[in-house]
Amino acid sequence: MSLHSFNTGPFMFRYLIPVLAGSALLGAAAVAQAAIPDEATLYKNPDCTCCDEYARHLETQGIQVTIVDDANMGQIKQEARLPYGLGSCHTMKIGNYHVEGHVPYDAIAELFKQQPAIHGITLPGMPQGSPGMPGPQLSPFEIQQFTDQQAEPFMTL
Repeated sequence: MSLHSFNTGPFMFRYLIPVLAGSALLGAAAVAQAAIPDEATLYKNPDCTCCDEYARHLETQGIQVTIVDDANMGQIKQEARLPYGLGSCHTMKIGNYHVEGHVPYDAIAELFKQQPAIHGITLPGMPQGSPGMPGPQLSPFEIQQFTDQQAEPFMTL
């Protein structure tokens, strides 16, 4: 087999093209994972310790969380355009999105994988078993997405 036969013909299509296609897929997966910012700002009431536990949960996933105590939470939630009744004890800004409450990391990863044109996602209330909250998970977490104070389902975990 001559050197010329490696550059053209069946060899190229049989071996080289699949290798290149596989490399492109691996590169795309790395870009999707890299889309999750490594920094976030969490706004909370200084007396709320579950918010600190939530920040630690995210830090174990590689997100450096800056905590801002004594924030005007009503104003923060209004700026996030969070729908009334879907709030929680803290609001986080990560990348171009707001994350309200004890949203699991998997939902944040999905948010940055999809990158939808929304303001953010929320897990309303303080559900038992969610990151930062004690106890076992009692029911599926219904994560909502929101834009301009309107919400619709995002995912269930």
